[in-house]
Amino acid sequence: MNNNNIRNFVIISHIDHGKSTLADRFLEITKTVDSRNMKAQYLDSLESERERGITIKMAPVRMIYHHPQIKNSELRMQNSEFLILNSKLSSSEYILNLIDTPGHPDFSYEVSRALAAVEGAILLVDASQGIQAQTLAKFYAAQKQGLKIIGAVNKIDLTDKETVEKEIKELAGLLDCQPEEIHKISGKTGEGVENLLAAVIENIPSPKDNNNNNRALIFDSFYNDHKGIVAGVRIFDGEFKISDNVYLIAAGQNFKIKELGYFKPQLEPAQKISNGEIGYIATGVKETKKIKIGDTIINGKYSVSSIKDFALPGYQEPNPVVFVSFYPENGDDYDNFKKSLERLKLNDSALRFEPDKNEVLGRGFKIGFLGKLHFEITVERLEKEFNIKVINSFPSVSYRAKMRGDLEYVKIESAGELPDDFEEILEPMIKIEIISPTGHLGSVLGLKEHFRMENIETKNLGERILISAEMPLAELISDFDDRLKSVSQGFASFNYEFSNYRKADLKKLEILAAGSKIAGLAKIIPKERVEREARKMVEKLKEILPRQQFSQAIQAISDGRIIARETAPAMKKDVAGYLYGGDRTRKMKLWKKQKKGKKKLLKMANVQISAEVFKKMIH
Repeated sequence: MNNNNIRNFVIISHIDHGKSTLADRFLEITKTVDSRNMKAQYLDSLESERERGITIKMAPVRMIYHHPQIKNSELRMQNSEFLILNSKLSSSEYILNLIDTPGHPDFSYEVSRALAAVEGAILLVDASQGIQAQTLAKFYAAQKQGLKIIGAVNKIDLTDKETVEKEIKELAGLLDCQPEEIHKISGKTGEGVENLLAAVIENIPSPKDNNNNNRALIFDSFYNDHKGIVAGVRIFDGEFKISDNVYLIAAGQNFKIKELGYFKPQLEPAQKISNGEIGYIATGVKETKKIKIGDTIINGKYSVSSIKDFALPGYQEPNPVVFVSFYPENGDDYDNFKKSLERLKLNDSALRFEPDKNEVLGRGFKIGFLGKLHFEITVERLEKEFNIKVINSFPSVSYRAKMRGDLEYVKIESAGELPDDFEEILEPMIKIEIISPTGHLGSVLGLKEHFRMENIETKNLGERILISAEMPLAELISDFDDRLKSVSQGFASFNYEFSNYRKADLKKLEILAAGSKIAGLAKIIPKERVEREARKMVEKLKEILPRQQFSQAIQAISDGRIIARETAPAMKKDVAGYLYGGDRTRKMKLWKKQKKGKKKLLKMANVQISAEVFKKMIH
């Protein structure tokens, strides 16, 4: 089969607009998955994906589709339906390589990797929700990549005709095409889906024929106990065969191909994979650091001096923006925890981690994430896939701080790293776009009082409105998402991207118990919120701190002064309870002795914060 019969494409959309359900119908129509084995969200293999009903990991699949040969002159549009004019055309076999992608902004890096491996995209919009924030973000990303984009309005079986037509016009306006070119489909019932597949074949260009040396781009990877690290690849030049000696340009690593083949969607071995195809290569490599997403595989016949000239344009390294320290609940799980993180990083290249240590919780790792959901999903995967339960610190963002007398800024990824005598601090800012029904505009704008939003602009999008603003990233990882859903009754959506670093009036808040700082409970927060947050934390710690035989002073300190204080009372023990009647002086002696003992204990006090107390403070 030549390249003319290959189509590589992705499905992109806002979260929960039906990408995975549409992928299910494609699998059924092409008979890629037997009907007896079919299940909803077939390509969503992670337990967290199925429980949450969202796609977290990109999922490639190779489909073989038999369809009458289609040509431009033999295809016309009528009522948004494709009609094949000549039913006597011979049947042709097409290879359709689909990559299903996530919709949440935290996983935009996953999408960027998928876009680099294909020539086209289906932009999907839920007819009942219309164009959302991530619809725009995914469209611009695909457009920037130079992909052919096909528009489709989904869930027409659940929406009235008037609403469907309105959303078709809006999507046509975004894509700068005629409304008749937008497909009306139902991923649930299958209506219009086969016509959409016909449009993929007709409109998305086939891969270019290249006669250069063998090259493949790694867009994904995962670990297999028998095959070692398995790389998801797109072949851009030549072909690769079993037992080929190949070379990884960025990693500087040689290996012999152990196995290769296609995603069907399970791994299906083949003798070779050729230019224009998407498949996998089993490297046999066991060391996770040697395989890099975005690396180029070549056939190993080049001199070292010329290798760099053959590197394919890769991906920009993802920059984590949220940092959290993790510690295994069971200290003996540290080594397994490290191995689990290394395995996770293979198919989540945005994950960054380095060793960390806490006086209370012992050894752990500081991990960088692309957002709050990315952090939550990683915790779930550690527990469900690797049986590792963890305790985490407060999420923090990456600041830039300048110390007194210094000219350079240093990176600060947790409050514990920030010295008390810093002169200036910069915090990361984001550009955020919110799309909301116009009726909720006032409520959404009211969020600026709580989340330090500024430079707010609005733009009408039919019955919806686009709100653009700037805000600190730290605000986003608090409870912004929940508050936005609350004030908009769930109808608003948002997308964001990193903007710059900006000078801010921030303070470091630390918590002490019996005069000792509690590592891991420090925070960097805006000056105007320091006292309120300090009061809240000392009151909470007072409630959950186990009682001792002496009273415990709980203090919150900022700028070297105590700004909030509570006292956890000592355990009460009636030392004179066994005395009945008689002279009161005997009881007084016992009480004085008890008081003296408590003072002595207080001087020797070394309050130990248990992991359970630490966990309650964080959550």
